[in-house]
Amino acid sequence: MSRMKVGRDVVAATIERLQDGGRIGHERAVLWLGRGAGRIEELYEPRQRTRADQFYFDGPSMQLLFAHLRGKRLRVLAQVHSHPGRAFHSEADDDWAIIRHAGALSLVLPRFAQEATVDNFLDLAATYVLSTGNHWEEASGATLLEVC
Repeated sequence: MSRMKVGRDVVAATIERLQDGGRIGHERAVLWLGRGAGRIEELYEPRQRTRADQFYFDGPSMQLLFAHLRGKRLRVLAQVHSHPGRAFHSEADDDWAIIRHAGALSLVLPRFAQEATVDNFLDLAATYVLSTGNHWEEASGATLLEVC
């Protein structure tokens, strides 16, 4: 799998959105969209219900996402969210990830991303890739993503 490129502006906006949730003590999630596996083209933040240890996209929010994807001919390449404590892929993250295609990425930032910067993002994020066997496997963010 070759490294996917993501712009510094997308990473900065991601951090800002996750930190916004953290300021009220809630997890938050954003999606990274693109046409192919080579480049993240857009950040999308679905409407979501959040609390300290969970985020949830309801049916209408998912319908809006699917309409956006169809209208722009994009697909979800990565899901990025925060945790209140350490960064790891929880059982709920495994079960409820909205992306289920092999090669999809799931990134988790610790401590509501409060310590994250564009420069330390890949080191701080716990990064997982969905295998062809439908299992989330931890990987080095720097081997899967290039911030440019």
